[in-house]
Amino acid sequence: MMQPLASFSLALVITASLGASAGARSASSESASLVIVHAGRLLDRPGHAPRGPSTILIRDGRVEAVRDGFVTPDAPSAEVIDLRTRFVLPGLIDCHVHLREERAGVAGQLATVTVSPAMLAYEAGVAARKTIEAGFTTVRNLGDSAGITLALRDAIAARMLPGPRIVDAGAGISATAGHGDPTLGFRDDLHEALDLDDNLCDGIESCRRAVRLQVRRGVDVIKIAATGGVNSRIGLGLGAQMFEDEVKALVDTAHMYGKKVAVHAHGADGINLALAAGADSIEHGTLLDEAGIRLFLKSGAYYVPTLSTVNGYLERLQRDANTYSPEVRGKIEWRIKITGEALRKAYPRGVKIAFGTDAAVSMHGRNADEFELMVKHGMPPSAALVAATVNAADLLGLAAEIGTLEPGKRADLIAVDGDPLSDVTVLKKVGFVMKDGRVHKHIP
Repeated sequence: MMQPLASFSLALVITASLGASAGARSASSESASLVIVHAGRLLDRPGHAPRGPSTILIRDGRVEAVRDGFVTPDAPSAEVIDLRTRFVLPGLIDCHVHLREERAGVAGQLATVTVSPAMLAYEAGVAARKTIEAGFTTVRNLGDSAGITLALRDAIAARMLPGPRIVDAGAGISATAGHGDPTLGFRDDLHEALDLDDNLCDGIESCRRAVRLQVRRGVDVIKIAATGGVNSRIGLGLGAQMFEDEVKALVDTAHMYGKKVAVHAHGADGINLALAAGADSIEHGTLLDEAGIRLFLKSGAYYVPTLSTVNGYLERLQRDANTYSPEVRGKIEWRIKITGEALRKAYPRGVKIAFGTDAAVSMHGRNADEFELMVKHGMPPSAALVAATVNAADLLGLAAEIGTLEPGKRADLIAVDGDPLSDVTVLKKVGFVMKDGRVHKHIP
């Protein structure tokens, strides 16, 4: 019983040592009492006009002041970072990732029974590094039953290895035979070994207990699957898979413990059920209807579109047409065709949008591809940037800490060549990344 945990712990320790070089790169930032960043242009508050040449003063990992022009205070020990030729903005936030792996389809199913927790821990560490080097300094990880990303969250917070700040959901909660049932697609005689029993719920009391089990593990947020899923290894469609009383029990219990609730939902029935129950965000929301829009506006919940999944599907199918089983392949083809329609409905009506990719379905380190799809499907670049900063920080309950570069907030910032307010594709090539005042990437 203890062997997988021991292997997992060992993997994290070794992965931490592999990340030591990144920590060493940022040592100078940490040792200086003051860090001065000169920015050619600065979007310190997404949603407002950018500044011209600016100076950001950083002390103890937080923004101390933002000043116009290139200012160099009389502080001999200060470190000066020259970004005068670049556009600087807050660190980006991805509200929907799965850091543990990025296998998919038949290979992903096979990995469930062949890949050790130790190897998954290594892979999660690699994904975390790719993610922060892509400019995403905070992520919300929505689903990992093994506890790997919970431990990764804590290891990164302790500066054992590089990675984004993680808000973690632990295991996503599902009904039996629902989208998150780990036994789907496996023989009946294997179910006992695969069913962890802590993420499945059926009925009010069972669902309350499922939330409490995740809270006991130390999660930051609760994830539930109210409808079927595209990648579910079963052909049961994408409609609701929980009853109203079950969803309400899940949401009410989570809120009682102070945890927000992210809801996987494709079908309109499941979307509306979750919004009526008080969900804090809807993930995917593919078949959003007029009733759903009204519920979004009434509740103030966020919509997280996860458009990037189509990129992952298309790339894998191009490599191997048999990547997915037939029942999954049919749903994927539908998802590719319909992607973006819900965003086109939601954004003009004033539904709050938060940035999320479903990275793992799409590729880790390619999170910024989502910006291009958001713009393609009706959002101006400025709004897409708000979704990945101000709105995402609000959804995660971290608006007082991140999302803008204002005095007192964490010094999470990135720099790019070009203007993301006119061309969001420049965000695919982030040349500088700082998190909590520590430099994680600096390409001169």
